[in-house]
Amino acid sequence: MGLNIREDIRSAKRFDPAARNTLDVLVGSPGLWAVWMHRINHRLWNLGLKIVARWLSTISRFLTGIEIHPGARIGRRFFIDHGMGVVIGETTEIGDDCMLYHGVTLGGTTLSKGKRHPTLGSNVIVGAGAKVLGPIEIGDNVSVGANSVVVRSVATGKTVVGIPARVQKAEASKTPADIEDAPHSPFHAYGITRNIKDTNAELIRLLVDYNCRLNESLCQIKAELAAQDIHLSTEVPVICRDEYSENRETSESVDT
Repeated sequence: MGLNIREDIRSAKRFDPAARNTLDVLVGSPGLWAVWMHRINHRLWNLGLKIVARWLSTISRFLTGIEIHPGARIGRRFFIDHGMGVVIGETTEIGDDCMLYHGVTLGGTTLSKGKRHPTLGSNVIVGAGAKVLGPIEIGDNVSVGANSVVVRSVATGKTVVGIPARVQKAEASKTPADIEDAPHSPFHAYGITRNIKDTNAELIRLLVDYNCRLNESLCQIKAELAAQDIHLSTEVPVICRDEYSENRETSESVDT
């Protein structure tokens, strides 16, 4: 138990840049308090003292805002940053060196009594507000973006974002800052890398580009019909590609 406490304190200092020293971690890290209480509760649960374990876990939730079921199995050097609103279900399994941010739910999607919560490998980071649901497997070195909803298993080393969460494609080249923020590094804020792409935004851009091509075809057809003195009875709204490109450049400049 003592060894694990020392490891947890070192892990908190590594994951949390706001942790200045050991005393700061001890008095100001409710995530660690919840983990330490869970280790006691888990032992009681395994000894058959389930009512006592549940009662103590409820007290821990009242004190920290973090709900960890005594039946959950958690590896070494586990850290919860901020912590408020974290929920970890009964059959959850978490590997070593994992980190959760506030508002994370490792939950179930069925009322069955068997395995119904996720299994996380080692070096997994789950961003704020993310939901990992069902008896799925999250591989080692996976990053889950903030507010994502993961309902399918994720292979080792992937980054997933969105609702439902999708795997992000790897960039062809990475900057030193991106390499430093890799999933296996000590700090990978909110499960997000600098070079991550917004999948939904990319899909919208593809749809708009496709619509522009259709409009260009309509313009061409309309011009050819007009040359034959055939005029459409109704006006067809046309958005030119140049107009769209100008609007997109303006939008992107505002975003940056």
